[in-house]
Formats: sequence, structure tokens, C-alpha cells
Amino acid sequence: MYLIPLTLIICIGLLCWSFYKKKATFWNGFLFLMSVFALAGNVMFFSLISSSKILHVIFLVIALAIMVTLTLIYALHAVLLIWNGIIVWRRESHSLANLLTLIIGVFLLIYPLMSFLFLRKLIPKPYNLMIEHFTEMGSFYMISIFLIFSLSVWICNFYRPKPDKAFIIVLGAGLLNGNEVSPLLASRIDRAIDFYQNQINVSDKHPLIICSGGQGGDEKIPEGVAMRDYVLQKGINPDDVVAEDKSVNTIQNFAFSKKIVDRYKLDPNNGIFVSNNYHIYRATAYAENAGMKISGIGSKTSGFFLPNAIIREFIAILMKHKLANLLIILLFVVIAVADKL
Repeated sequence: MYLIPLTLIICIGLLCWSFYKKKATFWNGFLFLMSVFALAGNVMFFSLISSSKILHVIFLVIALAIMVTLTLIYALHAVLLIWNGIIVWRRESHSLANLLTLIIGVFLLIYPLMSFLFLRKLIPKPYNLMIEHFTEMGSFYMISIFLIFSLSVWICNFYRPKPDKAFIIVLGAGLLNGNEVSPLLASRIDRAIDFYQNQINVSDKHPLIICSGGQGGDEKIPEGVAMRDYVLQKGINPDDVVAEDKSVNTIQNFAFSKKIVDRYKLDPNNGIFVSNNYHIYRATAYAENAGMKISGIGSKTSGFFLPNAIIREFIAILMKHKLANLLIILLFVVIAVADKL
């Protein structure tokens, strides 16, 4: 009997330890999910062994609410993705990256029909069964790791750094009209300024703000320069702000910012970076690769854009670990073929 609550304690303990050691890791999402399952198991167990009818009713209501919610999400997920894709299409540029939710939503909507007409009618047995089995395993795998990844992204945004940092790296984004800070980029800079001012109020320690971003082909000035101008317009001490204007991607953001940190003789592990909330997870790995064991704080992202952004980050993570994912897919192919021969 005591083993049941012990599972919950162990899961929560491991989650806290994992988050303490590293803010952005896949393990955090996995352990959070295990904690939820352990909590559900404990609630179910103690409700069933209890003689209280009230507890039985509460458990049944909660279980029913969860089942109805999950059923609705499953039934409407394709429609919701298409709806989100249309909103992004209307408000953002018509690039392939901004069409991800629309493309995935349309595919999920027509897949059952494709499966019925193509797999079952045109492909003979047992090959159609092999494909169906492979699709089922692949779908379960992708949904599972996407859920864990999304939870990991959410969890890493709970990081609240101590007000004792030596530097703040603000990651750049595209400029409007070639020289104007966009609302998305402004949200990052404002988040950095908020932390900067709060730290000064608490500890009287001035962190160095590093505005990191090079000049794109359609930009009149480097992003780092535009960002620094924006910061100075907010009344920040010019001695506390420096522009990094050579980088063209996130990897270079951290690599070139690390050189500035070294030039100022700052502790490379006593800082933070700022980006949008969906980007913190992946950016943390780039910071570590550049020689800085730092975590990030995220600025808010528009709700309509968040699903598309999360999917883009997920695809980037899949590509980063493409060899491992290809091996898993190959394993699914072997299992599907062996099971139906």
C-alpha cells in the first residue's frame, strides 16, 4: 500500500532534481508526465479503497472530464490546426514555415480517407497491414515525444534567475523596414530590461546587456545595433549595453557573444539569455555548446503563433537527433514486417 504514494514522491523528487541540474532537458518533460500518471494512479487507488461515496463521485467526475476533454481534442485536433494555420496565413508572411499547422491539419483530416482508399483497397495483404502497423507505431512515437517536448519547453520557462548575473544576452530577430525593432524583438528586449532594472534595484549590480544579431540581406543595419539603440532609448546606461553585430543564426549569437563576455572578463556561467518562450529550450543547448552553462528567460509569444512555433522547434530538435530517429523508424519497419509475415 505504501508503494503507491512512494511512486509519486519519487517522480516529483526526480523532476525537481532534474530541473535543478538543468532547466532545458527532455527528462523534465518525461518526469513531469510520469508524475501526472503517478498522481492519477494515487487518486484512483485511494478513491477505490475508500469507503466514502463522495470520493468515488469526485473521482468519477474528474475521470469523465478528462476523458471528454481528450476525446474532443483528438476529434477536433485537425480542425483546430487548420483554423490556426488560416490565422497565421492571414497575419504572417506566406512562408512554408508559417504553413506548418495548416499542412499538418489538412494531412490529419484526409489521412483516414487516404488510409481507407489507398491502403485497404489498392495495396494487397499483408503489405497493407505492414504499413498500417508501421503507421500506428510511428504515430504513437511522434505524439509521445512531441508531448514530452512541449512539456519540456513549458517547464524550462519556469526558471527564475537570481538577481546576481554578470551579463544578459538578447537574441536578435528580423527588423521591420530594414531598421526598426519588430514587436517580437521588442518583447525580448523589454524582458531583458525588466530583469536588468530589477537586479539593480535588488543587488545594485549592473549586468552587461549584449544585443546579439547581425545584418540580414534585407536589413539596412545590423539587428544588434538596432537593438542597442532601442535599449538606450529606454534610458539604460550606455556603459551597460554592447552590440554584437556579426551573427547570422542562434549558434553564432552565442559564439560571438561569448567573445564579448571574455573580452569584458566576465564569468561565462553567470549570465542569462533572453528569447521568446518557445525558443528557450533549443537555445540553451547552443549556449552550452558555445561554452556558457546558462539558462534563458522567455518573452511572451502571440497565442495564434505559438502552435506553429512549437512545431518548428520540434522539427529542429528531430533534425538535430536525426540519426537516432532514423534508427527508431528503421526498428519500427523491422517490427512491422516481422509481425505480419
